[in-house]
Amino acid sequence: MSFYEEYRRAKNIDLDNFFAKVNRYDVERVLAKDRLKEEDFLVLLSPAANDYLEEMAQKAHQLTVQNFGKVIFLYAPLYLANYCVNQCAYCGFNVKNGFKRDKLTLEQVKEEAKAIVNKGIKDLVVLTGESRKHSPVSYIKDSIEILTEYFSSIAIEVYPMETEEYRELVDAGVDGLTIYQETYNEQIYDQVHITGPKKDYRFRLDAPERGCQAGMRRINIGPLLGLDDWRKESFFAGLHANYLQNKYLDTEISLSLPRLRPHMGSFEPNSIVDDPALVQIILAYRLFLPRLGISLSTRESDKLRDNLLPLGITKMSAESSTAVGGYAENRGVNQFDISDDRTVAEVKDLLLNRGYQPVFKDWQQI
Repeated sequence: MSFYEEYRRAKNIDLDNFFAKVNRYDVERVLAKDRLKEEDFLVLLSPAANDYLEEMAQKAHQLTVQNFGKVIFLYAPLYLANYCVNQCAYCGFNVKNGFKRDKLTLEQVKEEAKAIVNKGIKDLVVLTGESRKHSPVSYIKDSIEILTEYFSSIAIEVYPMETEEYRELVDAGVDGLTIYQETYNEQIYDQVHITGPKKDYRFRLDAPERGCQAGMRRINIGPLLGLDDWRKESFFAGLHANYLQNKYLDTEISLSLPRLRPHMGSFEPNSIVDDPALVQIILAYRLFLPRLGISLSTRESDKLRDNLLPLGITKMSAESSTAVGGYAENRGVNQFDISDDRTVAEVKDLLLNRGYQPVFKDWQQI
């Protein structure tokens, strides 16, 4: 069994009708509970819950401190390459976008590592465009073996792989996998992934589970908010995280909340996810899944990220670049624009001033 069977069951629920029927008494009943079920999670995502964000926030903060303490884990992304064979309507790396592609040499990987470590970062996410030709597993593995000399924890955010390929990278020093389904709506998924291997919805959907089976210590998933109705996307992502948490008890499961950002192209979101909606999503996740990690990237503005801190966030990127390299030297095209350009030191000071402990290292490969 995979999560796809769970998804097929849940997608038959008439979510619009469910949301329309939820009233304030339903929300109050759910907020009085200690443990929430699937239906309770839906109640917290409903329009009726909009009037209870303050109550949800207080409970979410309490649960976060109870399960994680007042700590925020800091990380940075490193783009190794931007070659991609997929034509994804929403992405700046779209194969049809005409710009000079780039890929780091192994020597450049080392230089980028030194530049990032000098900022204090010890937790890294390694990214490539989705091209097995230009970024084969062997190239990613060679890069990882260099990066393990500088970073205590390394995750990958690349094309979906087979279990044995993930296991090979785990043996090389990878301990985390980030892979976004982008949208759980199969019809929209097919529409926005025009050509390329990424059109295979099921292969991508099962990738987090293959990562768990390969021995990844942590798995990070999520939808790209804006491709479909945010309430529905958040519901399916929450179910996916719950499925993985219950089945793989030794794996840390987290969710990210990327919203569509400006990039090279003209794609317009199908659903507007404003700030109050983002707040409601975070709170619903935390109340439904108290042990869930919740990551917030520099896609969001500094002011918003600061205000979201107490609501359930456990991990943040800092001083990020979404261009290939981008730390040791400016290498050009970004996958998307960032909104929070503060330095690592500035983010650290902000956290300390807010009473949080910034954590740069919580794991060491043996």
